[in-house]
Amino acid sequence: MVNLPKELSYSADHEWVNAAPDAIAGATVRVGITEVASDALGEVVFVDAPQVGDTVTAGEACGEIESTKSVSDLISPVSGEVVAVNEALEDNPTLVNDDTYGEGWIFEVAATEAGELMDADAYAEQNKI
Repeated sequence: MVNLPKELSYSADHEWVNAAPDAIAGATVRVGITEVASDALGEVVFVDAPQVGDTVTAGEACGEIESTKSVSDLISPVSGEVVAVNEALEDNPTLVNDDTYGEGWIFEVAATEAGELMDADAYAEQNKI
């Protein structure tokens, strides 16, 4: 069974945000990829995250995740300014696989708006899980 924490919001592009959609604007939120994406990618070997100070736009690519299987775009689920990047991923990118919703987070954003996000149930339904 796939782990989908109820307190997170999810994008159709398989990213998660640690806030409800109506609580994102004006908040600093943490972003990562879902367990569904992590499982599909396989072992993550490199994460190219946006840099602190970069502006990200909801629904647009802001980095890449490289695995033993492929390279996939990292799509920002929110718009705003990047205020932190998980530096632990530089030395240990498999944290994205091992602790997807914890130590495997990718970046934090001072969000100005949310993209199209859904709750865990809607994400599960969309992905037939």
